[in-house]
Amino acid sequence: MSAMDTDDASVVLPPSHISGLSLSLHPLPILSISEHLMRLKLQREENLPFVFGALLGTQTGREVEIVNSFELATVEGTDDVDHEFLKSRKEQYKQVFPSLEFIGWYTVAQHPTQQHIALNEQFTDYCSTPVLLLLQPTFSTSNEVGGQSLPFKAYEPTMEIRERVTRAMFIEVPFNVETGEAERIAVDWTAKGGGVGTSSESHLQSQRAAVKMLHDRILVLVKYVTQVLSGESVKDHSTLRSLSALIASLPATESQGFREEFNKEQEDVQLTAFLSTLTKSANILNDLVDKHVLMVSGNRDDRFPNQARRRMGRQGMMADWEKMR
Repeated sequence: MSAMDTDDASVVLPPSHISGLSLSLHPLPILSISEHLMRLKLQREENLPFVFGALLGTQTGREVEIVNSFELATVEGTDDVDHEFLKSRKEQYKQVFPSLEFIGWYTVAQHPTQQHIALNEQFTDYCSTPVLLLLQPTFSTSNEVGGQSLPFKAYEPTMEIRERVTRAMFIEVPFNVETGEAERIAVDWTAKGGGVGTSSESHLQSQRAAVKMLHDRILVLVKYVTQVLSGESVKDHSTLRSLSALIASLPATESQGFREEFNKEQEDVQLTAFLSTLTKSANILNDLVDKHVLMVSGNRDDRFPNQARRRMGRQGMMADWEKMR
């Protein structure tokens, strides 16, 4: 976004100013913004294209949670927000995610500039203090979350009074990554290339290799315990205590309760499979009966006129078919 990096005057308050905003960021907008940037880089063949989008989430007091995002459009030939497009997409997302509200917007730049201030003011009709999430792919310094560096920085709009002059500024907001169980599974699947055609096979192969490695290591432990019992190996009490703790943490798979629950779940799975097969067979038989009745009905118009046959419905046709047999 080179058009927004021409202003060298800093619009960010110094680190001595601390924001009271508590911000949580989910993995989905992180992945969406990164994908948005990479897609535009390949399409436009630019190193830093203009990336622009909205942030959706929830806000309770000073606690903000960014959950989702979507791309935005600008008025052709300008950097102004296409408000008609924004309102339309916002209403569409509202129908699917009624609890999510417009929280702010995102873009890609090395640092916030005066152009970002002007652009941020265009979102005040949707949110009183829209949050700016900035992706800084060329910066080595970034937020550290969970021991890992993320090239993202969040900013909250504020006002600064200097020499009796008020001007709009940004203040940096620290954030943490909030991940739910479903999001961890989705991110892990994405990281392993779950959407690629051949990735499922490679994923299964890696799972098989991991299970085989676990099996081999279990055999090593069994061999070691056997040699200790036979006196062929020296006892290592630390290792034996670790093995005992590991075995104690395993579920009791041979208990009567576990066996009954396992058998019940297995029977439920088999019953579901049998019902599915039975349903398919019934549908095939039903289609066969319909086709047979349709074939023989043309030769019996004298006994069963069309109007009467329509009143009889399928039940009457089935009865007629049984008589013919």
